[in-house]
Formats: sequence, structure tokens, C-alpha cells
Amino acid sequence: MNKQLNQYGKVGVLFGGDSAERTISLRSGNEVLKALVNAGVNAIGIDVTFDETLFTQLAGIDAAFVVLHGRGGEDGVIQSVLEVMKIPYTGSGVLASALGMDKSRTKRLWLGSNLPTPDFVEVSEESDLAGVFERLGGNIMVKPAHEGSSIGMSHVTTEENLYQAFAKAKVHDDAILLERWIEGPEFTCAILNGAALPIIQLVTQNDFYDFEAKYESNNTEYLCPCGLSEDQEAEFKALAQTAFAAVGCKGWGRVDAMMDKDGKFWLLEVNTVPGMTDHSLVPMAAKAAELDMQKLVVSILNGIVFDSTTAPDSRSGHA
Repeated sequence: MNKQLNQYGKVGVLFGGDSAERTISLRSGNEVLKALVNAGVNAIGIDVTFDETLFTQLAGIDAAFVVLHGRGGEDGVIQSVLEVMKIPYTGSGVLASALGMDKSRTKRLWLGSNLPTPDFVEVSEESDLAGVFERLGGNIMVKPAHEGSSIGMSHVTTEENLYQAFAKAKVHDDAILLERWIEGPEFTCAILNGAALPIIQLVTQNDFYDFEAKYESNNTEYLCPCGLSEDQEAEFKALAQTAFAAVGCKGWGRVDAMMDKDGKFWLLEVNTVPGMTDHSLVPMAAKAAELDMQKLVVSILNGIVFDSTTAPDSRSGHA
């Protein structure tokens, strides 16, 4: 192992967990682990179990590469544990992770920062769903507030389907968002250590870029170059970087947006632990920037900031 890679000591790739995105996390984690090992990093995989053995599971690693999708991994929980254990980790910190996982609070923060995001209302079983549906134009997305990978999401254009979609989302979360539908193409911009990677346009034959389109379909198209003009690309990259920073995110992540018929971008969400599977967008964007998977994961590791209390050679018992 070269000197640069040796600075990280033993790296634990944290994946699995018990969220609704466990299956995707396992796939992402195995891809990351393979790439790290092939790059010469001393890395091990840890299928995280959130129980009384959690601290024991993490004992003995000098740094953590977090690839835990969903609750427990993207909401600040594992980040809190790692900070208590003084183990440096990839990606965003506790607060930014918690904010990024909560779609409603992320959107409120963006609105407070004068950043464009579609109109929305957070609803419960006591809410006037039909009234909100009408106020939002009768064409909406229904989303669990704390899930990723499009789990539990539905596009709704009739009041009858509204209640079905609400029930579907309610299986995954008590907090549900009704969000105004933006008609137009969807784009995503990956952020890596402060830089915006090439933009990807997502083209699906499905009604929207849902779970099946993301992880199972062979018909989904990923356009890179994305089809935007040079000025539009620069505009969205700047917007994505601003939106990422506004949430307090750091290291790496992804910002998703729609573009309406007038060419205006509308922020949808930020992903603080994006997918790293063979269908995932960050590796695609990195490849377009001439970063293969090995270079990508090492670059993400390079985003970790070590200090005198967390550097591997300062922690007794770690080589």
C-alpha cells in the first residue's frame, strides 16, 4: 500500500443496516469494498446491526466509509456513534445528515435560502388531503418524508389515487409530503469534495424515476452529456453546489432537480449517501469525469479530515 493510502489505517465499509434500503446498501457496500481493496486500501466490510453490539462491531477500525442507505445511515445516527468513538468517516456530519434525510426540512431550509423547490405540504391522517391536493394543482408527488430510492412514492393526478398513494407512503413513514408535480426532464449533479461532477439527465419509460427505473430496469437512459446548453449546465452545477452547502453537506453526495417548460430548475432533494451500485449515478458521473470506481472511492476517502485526536497513528492499538 502506498503512503497516501496507508494514512487511513484500517477502513471499515459500513453497509447493510435494517432500513428499507438494506438490499441496495449491501450492493453499494460490496462495490465500494471491492474498489477500495483493489486500490490497495486496507478495508473490511461491516454489515451493520443496530443493537447493543454496535460499538463492538466498529471497534478496531481507523476510519469508516459510510454506505448505509436510509435510516440509521443517512440520518445522523451512525455519524453520531462514529463521532463518539472518534472514528473519522466519509460524507456529511450529524446535522447535515439528519437534515438531508428529512425532505420536508431540507425543502424548508432551501426556501429560507431563496433556493427553488416545488411547493409542498407535509400531511398526516388528520389533514385535508383533498384540499391540499387541489391547492397544489391536482398533479402531485406523494412521498414519505424520510425514505430514499423512491420507496413509497407515487405520482397522483386524481383524488381517488391520492388516498391510495397516501396509504402506500404511510407504510414507510408517519410524515408524508404532497409536492407539486414539475413537468419536464430530471437531472442530477454529483458533488465530490466541493466540485460538481458532470450532470446526468434521467430518462425513463416509467411515469417517473421510481425504484424499478433506478435499480431494475434495463430501459432507463442516463444521458451524459446531459443535453443542456453550456449556460444551463453551469447554472445547475452552481445551484447544486449552493443547495448542497446550504444543508451543511460535505465530502460527497448528490442533488436532484427537475427542469420545467420554462427552463427553470426546481430542487427535489439532496442525497448524502448516494447509491454506489452498477446502476448508480455517482459512479456514472465520476466515469464521465475520467474517474473509475477505484479513483472515485479513494477521492471520497480523501474527503475525510483527520485531526490529532482521530489520526490512525494517534489511536493506541491501531496500526
